[in-house]
Amino acid sequence: TRKESSAASDVYKRQVKVTSTNPDYDGSCGIDLNWMEELGIKEFEQVHIYNITNGNRFITYAFSEEKGKKEISLNGAAAHKAKAGDLVIICSYMICDKDDKFVQPKIIKINN
Repeated sequence: TRKESSAASDVYKRQVKVTSTNPDYDGSCGIDLNWMEELGIKEFEQVHIYNITNGNRFITYAFSEEKGKKEISLNGAAAHKAKAGDLVIICSYMICDKDDKFVQPKIIKINN
C-alpha cells in the first residue's frame, strides 16, 4: 500500500507580488514561464497560495505567463483573495512513499 507523507517543495518564498487580478476568468494563477521552468511547475498543476498581505490562503492551478515579464496573476475566484501589489507565497507539493529519497525544495526568492 502507498503511504502519503508531506515531503513537500516550497515553490516561491517571500516578496512575490501579485501583478494583476481578473475575476472574469475561470480561475487560476499565472506565473512567469521562466519561474515555472526553473521550479518544475507544470501547466495546470495545483498550487497553494498564501497571501502575506491579508492572510488569505487558497488553492488553484498554475498556467504560464509570458517569459521574462515577472508577472504573477490571480484570476477567477482567486482574484477575490488578493489584489495587485499583495505579497504572496506560492507552493506546490509532492506525495511520496516513506522510502522515497528526500527531495530538496526548490526555492526562488524574488525581491520586487
